[in-house]
Amino acid sequence: MADQHFQLDGQQLAKICKHTLPDSDDGLLLATLQALNPDYPIHLAKTGDEWYRLGGIVDREGKRIATDLIEWTERTYIECGKNLQTLIEHAQEEQLIATQQTGTTLHFVVQTGSKAEQFIQIDIDKTYEMSARLLVGEDSPPEDLEEFIDPLEPECVETFCIGTPRYSYRRKTDVSVFMDEINKYHLDEHPVQRFMDDWNRSSALQKAVLSDDWIVRPFRHTGRFGEQIINVEIINTQQKNVPQLDDISGKKGTALHNLLTRFDRQAGYPFAWFFYMVKGRLVSPHSGLAVFKDVSGDFSYLPERDVAVLKDWVNTPYSV
Repeated sequence: MADQHFQLDGQQLAKICKHTLPDSDDGLLLATLQALNPDYPIHLAKTGDEWYRLGGIVDREGKRIATDLIEWTERTYIECGKNLQTLIEHAQEEQLIATQQTGTTLHFVVQTGSKAEQFIQIDIDKTYEMSARLLVGEDSPPEDLEEFIDPLEPECVETFCIGTPRYSYRRKTDVSVFMDEINKYHLDEHPVQRFMDDWNRSSALQKAVLSDDWIVRPFRHTGRFGEQIINVEIINTQQKNVPQLDDISGKKGTALHNLLTRFDRQAGYPFAWFFYMVKGRLVSPHSGLAVFKDVSGDFSYLPERDVAVLKDWVNTPYSV
């Protein structure tokens, strides 16, 4: 198993998150993870987009009243004899403030081998809490509990931080083990598995490590009969300025080869254009067909291993 020597399980990772104070570049967390696993290179592959969710309740001085706005509202509503007006007056008298959790997900990658799927991904949330609004504004009081929890016209307050930012452990994915699991649920080869297999038999493997530029996003969805299906998508983490490769109409031979070479050079590894094309990012599927036409005719600018991958894609196209 790929991670048999990788030391950290979910419990330990959760503990590390709890005891590490976030800094601006997350260097301390990375250094802690690396120090505990000196044999495996670890890097921060991607910082996800910011997300928001309901927080808790504080008073005007920022003193904590509740960590969970929904739980507090439902409990206090009952304590107020299920009288919404009493609850509203209580919130207004105390000048209570609703908070908001703001967070990003950090995706760390631990390389355990040279093959595409030989890495472990550790996803950690970095969150901080901010004041968001008056719990109940003066101008438009809520008409029901739902509007109390999430008002249509909130009355904003001056923003201030509550407490300090913190890390919380989300999940650890041993990608090779996870892909084995995924494959049990899919009769045909899963597109992400095929993507990894194609990487392993192409020129890309000779020069690059997949997890330097690509990570996975495991998720669940509900099938036709209400069953829970585990699934996965592959995400590009590339920050370099990779050119768009759309306009290849009429290009062939040396001109087309030069376009591909320029793309691969900026992406950082050979045959990169193919994987971007399969992902539907920056490269149109027309490129694959044009290149295949070229290499099936008078031009031989692709290594045999890459021609084999491209030929299989032309015969049975797929995308991720």
